[in-house]
Amino acid sequence: MAIDHKILTLNDLARKAAELKQQGETVVLCHGTFDLLHPGHIRHLRRASEEGSRLLVTVTADPYVNKGPGRPVFHHDLRAENLASLACVDYVAINHDVTAVPVINLVRPDVYVKGQDYKAAEDDITGNITIEQKAVESFGGRVFYTNEIVFSSTSLLNEHFGLFPPSTREFLQKFRTRHQAGSVIDRILSLEKLKVLVVGEAIVDEYCYSTPMGITGKSNEVLSVRFDAMEQFAGGSLAIANHLAGYAAEVTLLTGLGRNDHHEPFIRSRLEERVQPAFFYYEQSQTLVKRRFVDADARKLFEVYFYDPNPLTPKVEEQIIAWIRAHARNYDVVIVPDYGNGFISLPMIEALCAEARFLAVNTQINSGSRGYHAITRYPRADFVSLNEPEVRQAAHNRHHPLEQVTAQIAKQVNARQMAVTMGAVGAMMLETETATIHRVPALAARVVDNIGAGDAFLSLAGLAIGGGLSPELALFVGSAAAALDVQIVCNREPIRPVHLFKYITTLLK
Repeated sequence: MAIDHKILTLNDLARKAAELKQQGETVVLCHGTFDLLHPGHIRHLRRASEEGSRLLVTVTADPYVNKGPGRPVFHHDLRAENLASLACVDYVAINHDVTAVPVINLVRPDVYVKGQDYKAAEDDITGNITIEQKAVESFGGRVFYTNEIVFSSTSLLNEHFGLFPPSTREFLQKFRTRHQAGSVIDRILSLEKLKVLVVGEAIVDEYCYSTPMGITGKSNEVLSVRFDAMEQFAGGSLAIANHLAGYAAEVTLLTGLGRNDHHEPFIRSRLEERVQPAFFYYEQSQTLVKRRFVDADARKLFEVYFYDPNPLTPKVEEQIIAWIRAHARNYDVVIVPDYGNGFISLPMIEALCAEARFLAVNTQINSGSRGYHAITRYPRADFVSLNEPEVRQAAHNRHHPLEQVTAQIAKQVNARQMAVTMGAVGAMMLETETATIHRVPALAARVVDNIGAGDAFLSLAGLAIGGGLSPELALFVGSAAAALDVQIVCNREPIRPVHLFKYITTLLK
């Protein structure tokens, strides 16, 4: 049979399976990514074909492959074509879903075959194999596990396909000698007992997707765009709380909303279930909105702020401070994303520094705070996370080595650990007591949108440090979270544990 005749749509595959079963054939189904077809795959598929008379294979479509940035390497059409080239494979289809359950429900295979590495369901961090097995058995089918030689596509791709530059491959090779994926994931899971408080500005991010049309006819300075669509995201402290919700036992969000133009129904609808909001309402100001005009690839054209740089009145400020003094000590970790747009006042900082048992802080430079907002507002922070420009601005020092400037600022704010993110260069973490510096190169193979990457890093690294993980491990976990975040448009979704765990597994194979 010609290769192109073996590749079907999912619905056609289901019809073909029904035909074959009516003819008395035993239908076997395999499902996977099959990013790099290797001898382990081929032996697995040959063995699977022996469990019936017809072998059907489905591959996960590109958008649903959760192996981290840069994966899959090969487009799903190519992966399907490779599988269809094998004599033991009868038909192939592409599955546009994260699990094989839709395929199983349509095909209703007599036998569903997985590799031996899925036999211990408790080791499957996604939990999908258990769901898939129930789906197969609900139609009277059975699950069979092959016991063929195991190769790792991820290991082969990491080693030979240049997903990362040599410096990153060298780092990962050394890191693997000290840390295995399972132990790293177990350490992250140990954070589930923590209670976390997030204090910071609620930001509604808006992306106005636009098509640039060029310079206007009557001016050589004004860019003209055609508006196409708009999307809203829960940003700022909302995004931080949503990231943390997957990892901590309890997340409380302390933030300010406008009494008018509050966007509260939208904000509540976008908060993760585990996030408990403590909203305070500005008497005269609106909820902060950042409207960005972007092109189809999420490249920024310009942005508009809708906000009052001084939203707090004395009455509201006193209420927030009273809440902090009454409740902050009840939390294991307090994480403060301070964007410098007016929500966090100096008296609030004094209360946070006095009451928080463990305080993690980021003071972000942005269009609304550039030039006057710095980490030196805080007399104390146990963990600080900044990017390089933020560190240098705080020190008013452009030229000295970054390590020296970081040590200066860490000492000034009494930080025990201080992380500095450096974009494509990676990140470093200073342990002030021993003057030890840890480094992690950038772990992202490509960038879709860098908005929110620093928030993802702060969330996971801050939680990890506050929960007792080593600075080296916290830096790695935060960097992996940031690498995943740059694949997400703005704050469309949080960094969920299953995605982080799969990426850590990918990196450390």
